Amino acid sequence: MHDMSGGSRFHLAIAGLFGAAGVAASAVAAHGGDERAMGAVALVCLAHAPAMLAMAMRRQPMLLLIATALMFIGVVLFCGDLTLRSLYGVKLFPMAAPTGGTTLIIAWLVVAVSALRPTGR
Repeated sequence: MHDMSGGSRFHLAIAGLFGAAGVAASAVAAHGGDERAMGAVALVCLAHAPAMLAMAMRRQPMLLLIATALMFIGVVLFCGDLTLRSLYGVKLFPMAAPTGGTTLIIAWLVVAVSALRPTGR
């Protein structure tokens, strides 16, 4: 069995939480929540859960560690804000969802840049 480092365990735990949150958001959207907002939450969570899972399964160069940290922050901000708005009518903080979305875009660009770097760095 693969012995996972603390960082890999963290990524695996986050993947599980994002996956569970995505399914829960889908259920809320289907059963009376703000369908559009909760559908977006489900999509973002379920899209980023496998990314975190994939990154948990390999040794990561520094750029991928940065990307996963940015993904975590972006998903929490974006999905947290939309969920609070949908369920309770309050915002996480002003501009939380756009900040989270921008952070996710940057995270994916960091993933792309990491692919262009020579191996071993």
